[in-house]
Amino acid sequence: MVAEQDAVSDRSDYPRAQSRQDLARNLAVVRGQIAAAAERSGRRPEEVRLLPVAKTVPEQRIRLAAQAGCREFGENKVQEARRKHDNLAELDIRWSIIGHLQTNKAKDVAAFAAEFQALDRLRVAQVLDRRLQAVGRGLDVYVQVNTSGEDSKYGLPPEETLRFLKELPPFTALRIRGLMTLAVFSDDTDQVRACFARLRQLRDRVREQNPDLIGPGGLSMGMSGDYEIAVEEGATVVRVGQAIFGARPLPDSYYWPTT
Repeated sequence: MVAEQDAVSDRSDYPRAQSRQDLARNLAVVRGQIAAAAERSGRRPEEVRLLPVAKTVPEQRIRLAAQAGCREFGENKVQEARRKHDNLAELDIRWSIIGHLQTNKAKDVAAFAAEFQALDRLRVAQVLDRRLQAVGRGLDVYVQVNTSGEDSKYGLPPEETLRFLKELPPFTALRIRGLMTLAVFSDDTDQVRACFARLRQLRDRVREQNPDLIGPGGLSMGMSGDYEIAVEEGATVVRVGQAIFGARPLPDSYYWPTT
C-alpha cells in the first residue's frame, strides 16, 4: 500500500486544547454539531456516539479530557493504547482500538481493550477469539470496509463483506457491532458522502439477508474533517480527535499504517 495523503482539513483549524476548559468547550462544539447534523437528517442526537481519538495525546491531557466528561478513547496503535491503559488505570474509561491490527498484538488487545473497530482478516478474528477465550473476555468488534477503493486504506472490498461476516459466527468471543470505514481524503464533499452512503447501503443489504450477522448494525464513520457528513448519512459512531484535542504534529499517513 502507498501512504495516504493528509486529511483535507488544514491542521491549523484545530488549535491545541491545553486545559480542561478548552477540552470541555471543544467537546461541546463537536456534540452540538453532531446534534445539528442528526436533526438535519431526521435522527435523534443520542443515536450517535462520540469516540474521542487520543492518538499522540499525552496522558496528562487525557486526564483533563476525562475530567471534561470523556469516558472512552480511541487509539490506532496497540502499544500506545496499552501504555495509556496501564498508566491511567485508576480512571473509569474504556479503550477502543481503531487501527490495523497485527496478530502478534492480539494478546494485548484481548487483555485490555473494550472494542476493536478494524477487523478485516479472518486470521485476526481467529487469533483474537482464541486470546479472548483464554482470558474469559468478549470484545465488541466492527468490520472495516474500504468504501473509497483506495489502495492506501485497509478494509474489505464492499463486495466481499457479506462473505466475511458469514465466517465470523464461530468466533463467539467477538461481538459484531457493525461496520467501519474511512472516507476518501478529499475536498469534494460528494465523494466523501458517497463513501459513507456506500457503507450504510451495505449494512442495509446485510440486514436484509441475515440481520444476525451484523448485530446492532452500527456504522462507525466520520472523523474531525467529515463527521457531520457521516452523521447525515447514518453514522452511529464518529471518531473525532483533532477537533477535540487540537492538531497532531504529524500527517495522518503516520497514524494509519501502510504496507
